[in-house]
Amino acid sequence: MSESIPAALRRLIVERAGGLCEYCLIHQDDAHFTFQIDHIISRKHRGPTSAANLALSCLRCNVTKGTDVGAFAGRAKKLVRLYHPRKDSWTEHFRLAGARIAPLTETGEATSQLLELNASDRLLLRRTLIKAGRYPSLEALAYLRD
Repeated sequence: MSESIPAALRRLIVERAGGLCEYCLIHQDDAHFTFQIDHIISRKHRGPTSAANLALSCLRCNVTKGTDVGAFAGRAKKLVRLYHPRKDSWTEHFRLAGARIAPLTETGEATSQLLELNASDRLLLRRTLIKAGRYPSLEALAYLRD
């Protein structure tokens, strides 16, 4: 089921995100690989190819998320939905604590664990970018204020 995303819709998603991965807030300029358009609710789960269901995602976030829509989290390790960039506020579910992306809710915890947001290599990249004054980027700071 290889439905392509029309160029105009692809441009809208990239522009709306300001060049940021909408999960980890890394900027495209600081990534080794071109960002991908993520179906927040995957096509496998009948998620539409529409602006309301698409997000800009770095390769790492997109690959680790895959077609998942939830993960086990919380004290009771219950199934919790993942962060939805179109419906949720990033700052409601996460906060930046230096290089760490600290989850604030069960949704944030589920997303952080599944997407491996605080894996050692990702922390190293963010620490390096912080030292260079590139994380969070100006675009990320604006995104966090919205």
